[in-house]
Amino acid sequence: MKTVTKSLISLAVGFAVGAGAIGYLMQSTAGSDASSDNAKKEPLYWVAPMDPNYRRDKPGKSPMGMDLIPFYGDDGGESSPGTVRIDPDVINNLGVTTATVTSSRLNLDIETVGYVQFDENRVLTVSPRVEGWIEKLFVKAVGNSVKAGEPLYSIYSPEMVNAQEELVLASQRGNQVLLDAAEERLRALQVSEPEIKKLKETHKIQKTITVKAKQSGVLDKLTVREGAFVKPSMNLMTIAQLDKIWVIAEVFERQLNQVEVGNKVQMDLEYAPGKDWEGKVDYVYPSLNSKTRTGKIRIHFNNPDAFLRPGMFANLNINAGVGDENLVIPKEALIRMGDSNRVVLALGDGKFKSVNVDVGRLGSSRVEILSGLMAGDEIVTSAQFLIDSESSKSSDFKRMNHDSNTDSESHDTMLNEAVSVEAVWVEATVKSVMPQHSMVTLNHGEIPEWDWPAMTMDFDVADDVELSKLSAGLSLHAEISQVGKQRYQLTSIHIPEQEQVTEQEHNHD
Repeated sequence: MKTVTKSLISLAVGFAVGAGAIGYLMQSTAGSDASSDNAKKEPLYWVAPMDPNYRRDKPGKSPMGMDLIPFYGDDGGESSPGTVRIDPDVINNLGVTTATVTSSRLNLDIETVGYVQFDENRVLTVSPRVEGWIEKLFVKAVGNSVKAGEPLYSIYSPEMVNAQEELVLASQRGNQVLLDAAEERLRALQVSEPEIKKLKETHKIQKTITVKAKQSGVLDKLTVREGAFVKPSMNLMTIAQLDKIWVIAEVFERQLNQVEVGNKVQMDLEYAPGKDWEGKVDYVYPSLNSKTRTGKIRIHFNNPDAFLRPGMFANLNINAGVGDENLVIPKEALIRMGDSNRVVLALGDGKFKSVNVDVGRLGSSRVEILSGLMAGDEIVTSAQFLIDSESSKSSDFKRMNHDSNTDSESHDTMLNEAVSVEAVWVEATVKSVMPQHSMVTLNHGEIPEWDWPAMTMDFDVADDVELSKLSAGLSLHAEISQVGKQRYQLTSIHIPEQEQVTEQEHNHD
């Protein structure tokens, strides 16, 4: 869980950095290109440095009062949707690093936390066998050490006195059967062997009987005081041992099936640096916590010096073995979005693209990938949140459609599956209009024909579509057509609101 917590913090920081630095990314790219091609081109639109969704068709100020930054587009439409192109100097400034997807056997170490507690198999409960009064209490407070054979309490009980009288009477009469029965009764009432032997020799009845500890340990519970009247159903005290302890840990549901009884576990404490403990998984609990979606496991540790104490917080590393050979990537390259998992592909020539992946098991430093990538792919391992925030605005999030017979040089042509439907109608809302560039930003619904989720995208507008009818906030039906390779265009519109107005005017006439 410590690694999980660090990952969540890194994710939050990454998004914050992405939101703040995306402007820098685009500004730096624009600044670099200004010395070459961009100096000769008109910007497609202007974007706010701190909010990539705030776009305008002319220069101005963002809602935060910052100058809008010009965006010149990509390489003329040759890239697939969602492809981001970054100047090499900007890549170096952002500290973008990459790693290669490899096929390997994942070390299934699980990092989590747990709490130390007594070994419940070694906890002794002390209860009286007879009714009576506590005359003397030899242990006074919880936490006191107790040694086997030491007195715990003395009790006065009429029943105990009667049992002693029976033994004395049987001894005086010489009746061995009655004598044996009287001895067994005293043993059942927790009278020690030395006291029984002394009673047979002296025939002197003791008004109180002293109960002694049967095991060493510490007093974990004390519910009685001197002078109290007790009954056999009462729990007077418990004695727990520290030489062997349990650690109860919680493991996420997705990792629980990797844990087995007998797995080795390494434990360390933050307040005991340099000191480690070796233990084993003793038991995997059969139920899950419905709120946290975690399962409990019990780990057994030896504790001869009694350093480990109940309630201590511990860091654990569970050695769950080695998995089957599969594709693996560094854990820091994975972007977890709750309902999806993504990585940023490095396509070469400064191009990057976010794609969805199916995640398998998680190791301490690497992640298993079931689909969406292939061995040899280059993925971004740092600054990927910044790139993903820009790529995800227009990415189709297609998984890589790899063909084992395709040469790696044609990698860019396999980014998307073939689109069998050339045009679709979809409900959409206009976010912004850029008439000077014949572009419009639409927030459209899901398009099952192309396996597109609902998202916000920029589209070129066909010449026969009247841009004057479009305005921010307008709801409409839009026809989206595939134009060329991996390019999409708004080719027709249907505005229900205008149709209703026309119909009302016709009825009025």
